[in-house]
Amino acid sequence: MHKDFKFMLERYSYNLHPGDIVAGKILYKETKGFIVNIGDQVAGYLPMEEISLTFQYSIDNNLFINMTREFFILTYNKTKKQLILSIKRLEYMQSWKRIKQIQKENIVFNLPITALNKGGIITYLENIQSFIPNSHISINNYSYKNTKNVMCKLLITDEKNNQIILSNKSAILQSSKHKFCIGEIAYGKIIQIKQYGLFLELNKILALMHISEIGSNYISNLYQTFSIEQIIKVQIIHIDFKQGRLSLSKKLIINHHQQ
Repeated sequence: MHKDFKFMLERYSYNLHPGDIVAGKILYKETKGFIVNIGDQVAGYLPMEEISLTFQYSIDNNLFINMTREFFILTYNKTKKQLILSIKRLEYMQSWKRIKQIQKENIVFNLPITALNKGGIITYLENIQSFIPNSHISINNYSYKNTKNVMCKLLITDEKNNQIILSNKSAILQSSKHKFCIGEIAYGKIIQIKQYGLFLELNKILALMHISEIGSNYISNLYQTFSIEQIIKVQIIHIDFKQGRLSLSKKLIINHHQQ
């Protein structure tokens, strides 16, 4: 084991700087961290909060003693003449590398719900805190308070600000057994009436029919013309897989029958 550690150390140059990755061996525990051997010329210090993205303080800290691995150099403590090390930063870099690959592959996840707030759902993707805003939660998932997991897809990633936004709507649309297509005629159930249009449910997917697509004549009050749970015939005119929604028209169907 000692020879293996010596070999790892010899792979690295000891003209070390913040941002470098270096091999080291954890020697012993102090009150708020660990002393790490990263070569004869300089000592390293691993603060408790830099152990891991998933580290729990209930873990037996003695498990880290004699561990040999790589560390990320955060900074240099001139007073103690120590390099401040991090395992967490390495895991963070690896997590973001995987997230970028995931984004290219257009994957649908089923992630555990960590917490709920007024704005939406908090979860974790690759150990990075992620958020699903209410505007991206499907109409069928508003009962998520009683569920443990939520289906979602990557919507926005911002590594610089460590921000991940996910969409439940997009994931449900992509996973739908019914493969929607533009021009398709379908029947939808009205679930919400707004001044600017109607929200309908088509095969468990949320869809919007703007007031301009309802008919050739102007309708001053949609509440008098339509009712909640009313079933109407519509045509799909746009599919937005990223936002997870459909756009509908009734006007096109009426015009087609009048021709």
